[in-house]
Amino acid sequence: MDAAYSYLKMTIPNAADADVNALNRIFLALADPTRRAILQRLGEGEARVTTLAEPFSISLNSVSKHLQALEGAGLVIRRRSGREHLLSLSPEALDRAAEWIAHTQSFWSSGMEAMDALLSVRNTDEKEQVAHDQTN
Repeated sequence: MDAAYSYLKMTIPNAADADVNALNRIFLALADPTRRAILQRLGEGEARVTTLAEPFSISLNSVSKHLQALEGAGLVIRRRSGREHLLSLSPEALDRAAEWIAHTQSFWSSGMEAMDALLSVRNTDEKEQVAHDQTN
């Protein structure tokens, strides 16, 4: 079991292994700038594989591998029309990632607020102790 899996499992209440693995695939797919650029283009609408490959200085085979990673993460849907392969964005996977980010952000924000309050009390106590020591 790797560290990323363990962390995601801890931060998703009642998460099944499949949910954690799906999130891992989503974040792994989103980690690559080429894949993010492909997703951004698909945000404009459905596109052929060759159209998606045009702006990149990599082989069509490399673009296909990126598309496979995006499909495996559930971020892209492929359909065939004759000999053409058309791809479109699947926003549900992005929604799952956004939900996890929001949950984690909420967790860390509340933790940081609690730490700020604790440090504020501690600093006040220390200042009072220094003032008390100086008067004695």
